[in-house]
Amino acid sequence: MSRMSRKEADVRRILEEPQPPVPRDLYADAVRRGGRMLRRRTAARRLMWLVLFAAAVAFIVWASIAQPWVEPPSETTPPLTGW
Repeated sequence: MSRMSRKEADVRRILEEPQPPVPRDLYADAVRRGGRMLRRRTAARRLMWLVLFAAAVAFIVWASIAQPWVEPPSETTPPLTGW
């Protein structure tokens, strides 16, 4: 008997055995916990999008005020006056 056929026989034996009874309140607990997990994930996702939106707005406001794409005026030579 090869190793794979022995494993397959063990799995078949386990699947054919009668399964233990499931507690009655297990379904209600699973539904309650699953609902709680979904609400937490939804809240976390909404919070993430809100933070991302706030960061984008803050960056746009900063960029419009600071204008980092404009070259700063040169301060190395004084302006020429009185020629």
